Amino acid sequence: MDSLGSLNAFVRAAETRSFTVAGRQLGVSSSAIGKSVARMEERLGVRLFHRSTRSITLTAEGALFLDRCRRIFSEIEAAELELSQTHEAPRGTLRVGLPLVGMLMIPTLAAFMRTYPEIMLDLDFSDRIIDVIEEGFDAVVRFADAGDTRLMSRALGTYRRRLVAAPAYLAAKGVPKTPDDLKAHACLHHRFPTSRRFEQWPLPPEQAGVEIELPKTAVASTLEPLIYMAEQGLGIAYLPDFAIGRQLREGLLVTVLDDYTDRSGPLRVLWPSSRHLAPKLRAFVDFLAANLIPAVEGEADSGISF
Repeated sequence: MDSLGSLNAFVRAAETRSFTVAGRQLGVSSSAIGKSVARMEERLGVRLFHRSTRSITLTAEGALFLDRCRRIFSEIEAAELELSQTHEAPRGTLRVGLPLVGMLMIPTLAAFMRTYPEIMLDLDFSDRIIDVIEEGFDAVVRFADAGDTRLMSRALGTYRRRLVAAPAYLAAKGVPKTPDDLKAHACLHHRFPTSRRFEQWPLPPEQAGVEIELPKTAVASTLEPLIYMAEQGLGIAYLPDFAIGRQLREGLLVTVLDDYTDRSGPLRVLWPSSRHLAPKLRAFVDFLAANLIPAVEGEADSGISF
């Protein structure tokens, strides 16, 4: 067991690239981690890390050793999971990072909570870049591919952005036929809270790369106010279809300029690399894959377009 503790200290230090962070995760001092690694290096007769005053990096031998250690812990985890899954339902706290627009995924998350009442969701809504491992997240949902080799991912589907407005607004102001017509309409814009940049609306092919100056009737850093204002007939908004599935289905909003709004993107759930998923995490990943995007696509496809 002492050897396993040393191996765990090495793996944590290698994955976080910090004795300090590894010690914080394990509840010991950074010097304790450093001494444990040093004893292991002495016993193995190889140097596992290059050390400097500011950082540590794996040597070639250390990288090989890390791969083998991960296999060892994966086997231990697999054995524990096999035993626990024979008599336990998914349970425990699940810390999940979601983008700010994830607030619009609450109906799906609520359905998950009803299905798995013994799992407590700890939800963090933010568009900042999250270090999943260092910050202790079990999973994150993001609109991008995984850029971290320490993470595994599963595609939940794709979403499409659409220009939408209330039927009453279009009846009063007219239906835009080309993107250039948007200059004469009330436009409800989304501004990314982190970068403060406006989300770009679709352009006609001949103007690709040229920004059209559109009226700014309202600006918001989250989507919920834009959805509400669009429903109230205050203008046209550019929104992801998963956020307005109900409104499209019920006819509260309709799409315009569909030929120009073909931008789509991936929606993925990411989690720390492991051969086997804990029951609570597997339940969460499987539930999102089965219920999040399929429900959205079914609703969005039934919307009316002008």
